[in-house]
Amino acid sequence: MREVKSVAQRVALGSWGAHRSIGAAVRDARPGGVITVQAGTYTEGLVLDKDIVLVAKGTVRLVAPRGPAVTVHAGRAELRGFTLVSPAPREAAVLLRGGEPVLRDCEITGGRVEVAAAAAPLLSGCSVRQAEGMAVRLTGTSRTTLEALTVGGCTGDGVVVEDEAALELTDALVDGVAGRGIVVTAGAYAALTRCEIRGSGAAAVLVDGHASAALRECRLYEAGGQGVWVRGTAGRPPGPQRHRRWDAGPSGEDRNPLAASSSADAADRAADRAQGVRLRDCEIFRTGRSGVLAEDASAIVLDRCHVHRTTGAAVLVRGEAVAELVSVRAVDCADTALVVSATGNATARDSTFARTGANGLYATGGAEVSLTGCTVRETAYTAVHLGGSARVEARDCAIGGTPEYGARVTERAELLAERCEVTDVELTGLCVEGGDAALRDCRIEGDRDGVRLSTTHRPLLAHCAVTSIGETGVRVGRDTGALLENVTITGATTGLLLEEDSTVLVEGGAVRESRGSGVVVYAGARPTVHGLTVASAAKNALYVGDGGQGRYDDCHFTESRFPAVYAGARSRIVLRRCVVDGTETDLLRDEEAEVYAQDCHVVDVADPVLPTLPPPAAEQGSTPVPGVRRAVATSGTAGEGEQDPEAPEAPEAAAAKLEELRAELDRLVGLEGVKHDVVTLTRLMQMVKARQDAGLAPPPLSRHLVFAGNPGTGKTTVARLYGGFLAALGLLSRGHLVEADRGDLVGEYVGHTAPRTTAVFRRALGGVLFIDEAYSLVPQGQFTDFGAEAVSTLVKLMEDHRDEVVVIVAGYPNEMNRLLESNAGLASRFTRTLHFDDYSASELVRIVEHQADSHQYTFAPQTAAVLHDYFETLPRGEQFGNGRSARQVFQRMTERHAQRVAERGLSAVDLASADEELLTTLLPVDLPPEEVL
Repeated sequence: MREVKSVAQRVALGSWGAHRSIGAAVRDARPGGVITVQAGTYTEGLVLDKDIVLVAKGTVRLVAPRGPAVTVHAGRAELRGFTLVSPAPREAAVLLRGGEPVLRDCEITGGRVEVAAAAAPLLSGCSVRQAEGMAVRLTGTSRTTLEALTVGGCTGDGVVVEDEAALELTDALVDGVAGRGIVVTAGAYAALTRCEIRGSGAAAVLVDGHASAALRECRLYEAGGQGVWVRGTAGRPPGPQRHRRWDAGPSGEDRNPLAASSSADAADRAADRAQGVRLRDCEIFRTGRSGVLAEDASAIVLDRCHVHRTTGAAVLVRGEAVAELVSVRAVDCADTALVVSATGNATARDSTFARTGANGLYATGGAEVSLTGCTVRETAYTAVHLGGSARVEARDCAIGGTPEYGARVTERAELLAERCEVTDVELTGLCVEGGDAALRDCRIEGDRDGVRLSTTHRPLLAHCAVTSIGETGVRVGRDTGALLENVTITGATTGLLLEEDSTVLVEGGAVRESRGSGVVVYAGARPTVHGLTVASAAKNALYVGDGGQGRYDDCHFTESRFPAVYAGARSRIVLRRCVVDGTETDLLRDEEAEVYAQDCHVVDVADPVLPTLPPPAAEQGSTPVPGVRRAVATSGTAGEGEQDPEAPEAPEAAAAKLEELRAELDRLVGLEGVKHDVVTLTRLMQMVKARQDAGLAPPPLSRHLVFAGNPGTGKTTVARLYGGFLAALGLLSRGHLVEADRGDLVGEYVGHTAPRTTAVFRRALGGVLFIDEAYSLVPQGQFTDFGAEAVSTLVKLMEDHRDEVVVIVAGYPNEMNRLLESNAGLASRFTRTLHFDDYSASELVRIVEHQADSHQYTFAPQTAAVLHDYFETLPRGEQFGNGRSARQVFQRMTERHAQRVAERGLSAVDLASADEELLTTLLPVDLPPEEVL
């Protein structure tokens, strides 16, 4: 029997021997037939349900009069090279409801592509433009493959995958959609490979509900929202899944690889879906918010991804979300690189978090974070900050490059670290304030302190090396317990400092090359020290201050420049089997000190004392022998173990500086009441200084001030002078001015405010912190604003550093009262208010005259009088800026003067030879109109 071949059909407008409509050719075609369509615009809507191929010859526009341009119900219909146009942008231009249709190199305009039911289409080289609501919508249990798709000019979302639909998207460009680039929701699944999602108005990719997705080698950038947003229980489906693996189809089949299904790969499908949201070799950058946001109970994996230049956090994990980061680079972001909050869980391996505008890692709430082989560096705030009850485990990590803390543990948080390095830190390498920490085999450096512990817990440092070029190597705070096992401390003014009532157990280790004393013990501290070596201390190896205690067994004190051991008044120390060598004196003690020694060995000391002392009473039953020496500070040095105080400024230089500052204060225009108050405060401060120098208690006086006044009344200038006065009197070490406002102090999310406020406060230590518009910290009627946290943090810092800084809050008079009433602690620290009155017209004229003189301008005789009248009639509403307005008037006068001279038509040569009066004299006509200010 002969095979019956299908006959090719031809469609052409107005042509004999051809179909004049595509629909007629379709109806006449047999299954497997090919229809060629000549160039032209065909106004009709196609309905396809058979296996046919339609090929466009030239530009073929298929314009639907209503409804979709193409609807497929069944079969394997294929369209090549068509332009499909819908009259309704919010409706479907192409509706694929069944079968396995194929669209190649087609352009869909003015409506979306919708795939529904169980359809399994393939679109290759197609574009969708000018759709509204969404460009591509996949629903039902459909399986869709999109290759080299372009979506652009759409006012809604780009590609939306819903229900139980599945999508394979390869080499696509989703460009400039007003909504979200890709949305995968409900129980859907999407796989994106080498896709570019650019300029979406909201998130580039959103995965919601029980949906899951896999992205490989994709670029997501310039999104108005997040780069990738995962929420709901995405990646954690509640039941069996039905989606296939992409490679399950027959080899070489030129159709949709999702079209076939079999029960054999059910396990593969479930495993594929259970992976959650996965990104591999993807780049996310220039996002309007976070680069990656995972929240609720979602799960996400980032593998070899690069997240950078984000406005928000690079990676934000919150709620009950779980995130895994492998070889991720989260860098150059304006906020924190990795934020984990609530009960979020994040695991990072071989990842880099660097060059941030805030923290490197910020963990709070009940977050759990694991870092292995990660780098956290070059952060504007603390590199690793822990708050709430967060728990962070770090192994083989490099942390540092920060102007604040390397790692800071606060509240009830916990840090566990092994084989980590903390370097290049301007404040403290490790700071534990209220939380707990356990570090093993770590190297820690800090410019101010290596390690600072202040907590009710008992932190552990084991086999760690601590280095500091600043104040202390390890500082154990008041009422704090700690365990130090084989810790080596190098550098610092004080190697190991134990504050009042601390309890520390030291097992082994060494303190080397301290610029002051090696170990310093304050009153009430009760350390137990075994096997510690203290070498090459510039002062004492062991300094026990008045009321200090401790037991020191098997310790080696060598090569200290001051007496190896100093015991202050009412101190009580026990030395067992200790060795002292390389120093002139082994022990210097106060007459009221109790020092016991047992089996101690002293080498090459001219007049050793330790061998003559009795053992502890528990061993011998003897009473302590009173001290035979009393410590006396030698000329030119501080007492042993104490740091030399900063040399005060010479009286003559201080007096000259005060006169210079008073002269500058007097030169200020107006402000007579403020000047009087500042001079009065200066005299009070002189009395405070004199009483302190005489050893008398200073009178109760708060140095913190409220500056109440409208803008432009000289508040900042007076604050700078006030700091100078206190520095000249020796009551502040520097007297510099640090200006701040709400934006500098208040963070954008929970736990961000306290570090930001602390960082600004730290910069002001030794000087004046000037907070302008301070009332904005407590916005009226907003009880949950983060400004209240800034105020509370500020109050605590003012108490902790009450002799190291002056705080001045400034703003409108009525608003400042509301600020002080918002916090009782704040009100008690600001007991004096300086009122800055608005400038009178005469004073504003003097300011302009001063500006003119500074810039080598002069007034014509009548200009000053006209300027006075000008200021008398100038409206003084919210835009009036007092001195700032006066300076603006002067600037406009010079501009109008220049314009007036230019209008005379003088050449450059004429201007060069013009007389000085023309170039410098300001006339009444140079005054600007009032409405320009």
